[in-house]
Amino acid sequence: MADRFEPPPEYAPRSVLRRDCTACGACCSAPDIHALQKPLGVPCPHLDAGCLCRIYGARPAVCRNYQPDWVCGEVAPLPSLGARIRRFLEIYGLEGEIPVLE
Repeated sequence: MADRFEPPPEYAPRSVLRRDCTACGACCSAPDIHALQKPLGVPCPHLDAGCLCRIYGARPAVCRNYQPDWVCGEVAPLPSLGARIRRFLEIYGLEGEIPVLE
């Protein structure tokens, strides 16, 4: 896949205008982040109520190196952080790895 915003064929296309962080909180909540001892499917303790990082300037390299992609367009429109986490994990086949959220 040459363009990281181009979804796989089984997913609907996303806007070519949206190519940056949506501040949806999914990337700070769904994956495990070993550098922060954050488990899979649990919001980062540094994520504030507006889904912004409270330690942004001092965040670990794994967070600094994350780049938005087509998954952001898939999860960002969902109405809650819990729904975004569930969808993120479904996309990667990890939905059975965590307890039900919300």
